[in-house]
Amino acid sequence: MPDGRAFGMGVHFALEYLSDAMLGERWTMQATPFDIESLLAAQQADFDIMHMTRELEELPQRAIILGCRQKRDAMEAKVSKIATLKKETERKRTRITDEDASLQKKEAGVQAAIEAAGGDYRNVEARTKELDGIFRRRQTLAEQIEQLDAEMGKISDLAAQAAGALRDIDRTEEEATASFKQEGGRLKASIADAERRREELLSGVTDELARAYRTTSDHLGTVVIGRLDDGRCGVCRAAIDPGRQIELRSQAPITFCPICKRLMIVE
Repeated sequence: MPDGRAFGMGVHFALEYLSDAMLGERWTMQATPFDIESLLAAQQADFDIMHMTRELEELPQRAIILGCRQKRDAMEAKVSKIATLKKETERKRTRITDEDASLQKKEAGVQAAIEAAGGDYRNVEARTKELDGIFRRRQTLAEQIEQLDAEMGKISDLAAQAAGALRDIDRTEEEATASFKQEGGRLKASIADAERRREELLSGVTDELARAYRTTSDHLGTVVIGRLDDGRCGVCRAAIDPGRQIELRSQAPITFCPICKRLMIVE
C-alpha cells in the first residue's frame, strides 16, 4: 500500500489537475503506441537524471575536498602556535644576549680596574670577586642560549614539517578539485543531455499527455508511470477491486492509478 505522504500528494495532484468531470465520470486520454513509448522513454530519462544527480552529489572528491579544508584549518592553527612559540623563544634569546653583552662590557671595565689598582690588594680582591661573579653569570647565560638554540632547531623542524603538510594538503585538494570538475562536468553535461532528451520526447506527445506527465512528476517526484499488473498498480502495488479494474480497462491505453494517482498504462 502507498504510504500516507504519497497518497496525500496524489490527492493534492488530483484536486489540482483533474476536473470535476474527470473525477466523477469515465475519462480517457487519447494515446498512441508511439505516445506510450515516448512517455516511458521520458520516464527513463528522468530516472537517468535522478541517478546521475545522486552520483554527482556523492562524488568522493567532495569528501576529500572537505577533509582537506578541515585538515588545513587544523594545520594552520598549529602553524600559528609554532610561530608564537618561535617568537617567544627569540624574545628570550634576545633578552639573554642583551644581558650577556652588557656583562661583557662590565667584565672589561672590571678587568681594567683590576689592572689599574696596582698594589691595592683589597681593591684587587673585591674586583676579582666581582669578575668571578660576572664570569659565572655569563656561563649560565651561555648555557641558556645553547638550550634556546636547541629549542629553536626543534621549532624550525616543526615549522618545516607543518609547511610540508600544508603543501601536501594543497596538492591533494587541487587534484581532487580538478578531478571533481572533470567528473562533475561530465555528469552535469549528461544530466543536461537527459533533460533535453526528456523535453524532446514530451514535445512529441499531445499537450494533454505532456501536461499530465509533468504535473504527476512535479507532485510525486519519483516514478511517474506504472502499469496495471495482475489487478494491482505496478508502482504502489495497491490492489484494485475488479469493478474498478473494468472501468480502468475501458480507459485504456493510459489513465491514472486510483490509489497513488500516477499515470497508469492499461493493456
